[in-house]
Amino acid sequence: MDATVLIVDDEKHTRDGLRMSLEDDFDVYVASDRAEALEVLKHERIDVMVTDLRLGADDGMQLIDAALAFPHPPVVIMMTAYGSVDTAVEAMRRGAWHFVTKPVNIEELDLLIRRALRSRNLEQENTSLQRQIDDRFGLDKLLGNSAPMQRVFESIQQVAPTRATVLIEGESGTGKELVAHALHNLSGRPKAKLVIVHCAALSPQLLESELFGHERGAFTGASERRIGRFETANGGTLFLDELGEIDQSTQVKLLRALGERTVERVGGNAPIKIDVRVIAATNKNLAAMVEDGKFREDLYFRLNVVNIHMPPLRDRPEDVPILAAAFLRELAKENRREVREISLEAMEALTSYRWPGNVRELRTAIEHGVVMCTGPKLLLRHLPHSLRGGHILNLASSRPPAPNALPAPGESSISRPLSPSSPTSPPADLNLAAMEDSFIREALRRTGDNRSAAARLLGISRRTLHRKLHTMGLAEPPDDDHAS
Repeated sequence: MDATVLIVDDEKHTRDGLRMSLEDDFDVYVASDRAEALEVLKHERIDVMVTDLRLGADDGMQLIDAALAFPHPPVVIMMTAYGSVDTAVEAMRRGAWHFVTKPVNIEELDLLIRRALRSRNLEQENTSLQRQIDDRFGLDKLLGNSAPMQRVFESIQQVAPTRATVLIEGESGTGKELVAHALHNLSGRPKAKLVIVHCAALSPQLLESELFGHERGAFTGASERRIGRFETANGGTLFLDELGEIDQSTQVKLLRALGERTVERVGGNAPIKIDVRVIAATNKNLAAMVEDGKFREDLYFRLNVVNIHMPPLRDRPEDVPILAAAFLRELAKENRREVREISLEAMEALTSYRWPGNVRELRTAIEHGVVMCTGPKLLLRHLPHSLRGGHILNLASSRPPAPNALPAPGESSISRPLSPSSPTSPPADLNLAAMEDSFIREALRRTGDNRSAAARLLGISRRTLHRKLHTMGLAEPPDDDHAS
């Protein structure tokens, strides 16, 4: 589809001449005054508008204001026979992209239009990329309706626009890095760099060089000058992940950098001014480390201007369905699967699990389920074994056993048969075979048709279960039956 150009001029021969010169390469519209131009802009998506400064009784400057107020404004090129620096400056101030004088050089105008279109395309691409970045790392990636997460959201929105240093604490896998991204993206400098340093992955010497840089010859192997992460992040944000792993020597230099807003490269003696917002995160208890003398108290207070605590997933089980559904959509698309929903039993297993690995473990579990699932619904049997086992234990022990069915000392309730307190009511005539059939079907239902888990839940071997399923017409004969 050709780019669209609107020519606005009150002189007919100028309009027609420009249209004829440009219509081989562009889809050209013409207008004689502001009213006609606005009518075209209402009904057509114009890429570039070339307008005269003088439009009879109308003012071209006012047309610029009106055109740029549209939802999809055109790039504006102003033309006038009354060229002056003041006019050009005013047109640019109003939002014009460029300024040409009459009589218009057609080749020059053609080149300007093409440059304007390239500029517009680059701007749209940048906007699209920024939107993708915001979608990936913005506040909307931190999901949850629980009270602890609402407090996190409030803190982020309150602190993000400021220059305050932030300390994010919480267990591994709770989403501390997502908080750092959200703080940066919602700050006053979202287009500046966010530089991330994983402190636990580097030795003390390498970490010092990584943070502050080094001069050539500062140590063995320093063959050239290196710019540190503080300098790289200048004007933006530096995120120090796993801060509790920093050794005492580096803590001293970090304290100086935060206090004086300067850094010195290793092997150098010239202070370098920096303008960096620092966000730190740790899964350790820094206050306890201060008490034990393993972390400097003055650095702790310098970093802990604002504290954001990420709650573990076990403390917000009501958020599990929200997170699971979001991960399901993301990972089904990523793995090219048509999985659209999670079964009730699978969701019960997800919400009853303790999640020692937090949100990161939940995402991994959903990915496992998506990969193993072959249909539109993710079932209990598609989840990792650790979750299915925990759910079976939860089901088996969710109701008190009958007095005569208490497990012996040291015996796990997972190995006990389903007791008469099972939610499945026995037949009224107390037929033993019918009861057995009913209990087997209930065990299979609870375990998502996982026969090994059902056998454990019933307190029988898998082979015995297989024989009974064969008798019920739900399985092939056991191998030894074939042999006979």
